[in-house]
Amino acid sequence: VVLPSTPYDAKGLLKTAIRDENPCVFFEDKMMYKLKGPVPAEEYTIPFGVADVKRTGRDITIVATSSMVQVALGAATLLEQSGISAEVIDPRTTWPLDEKTLIESAKKTSRVIVVDEGYERYGVTAEIAAVISAGAFYDLDAPVKRMGAMHVPIPFSPPLEDVTVPTENTVFETARGLCGRS
Repeated sequence: VVLPSTPYDAKGLLKTAIRDENPCVFFEDKMMYKLKGPVPAEEYTIPFGVADVKRTGRDITIVATSSMVQVALGAATLLEQSGISAEVIDPRTTWPLDEKTLIESAKKTSRVIVVDEGYERYGVTAEIAAVISAGAFYDLDAPVKRMGAMHVPIPFSPPLEDVTVPTENTVFETARGLCGRS
């Protein structure tokens, strides 16, 4: 199950999916269509099950999928201005999931937020939070916090959509709260 967050990742992961002998699900987030970034002309693949640490940090880990990676990076910039160092991890794929990278980061920072545009309950955030909670239980200073869409139909209107899905500001405020600075 593939969830690219950049044009570079989209090409490399799609090439991997095409070559894989197993069925693959490749999610394209509509918010990604506007995103620009470098994409080399030469052939390359990105292996499944290898997370990308987009930003290193020491105070809190933000695990984000697809378009929420850009939201998490924006929140990390805001957090840095508040004196909080956030590590941002993009799993790239949820099956296979790079559990090792997620757990190591959780042990390092002791606080974790998992952000996905899908519904918070019964989805990607729940599974990632469960993996981290089980693998880093004794190293966590707070329960893993999940952030996802509200349990309502997601509206087409951008201002209304901002109310229903995580934004830079909501991730920023949640992270500050987990770090005891609300």
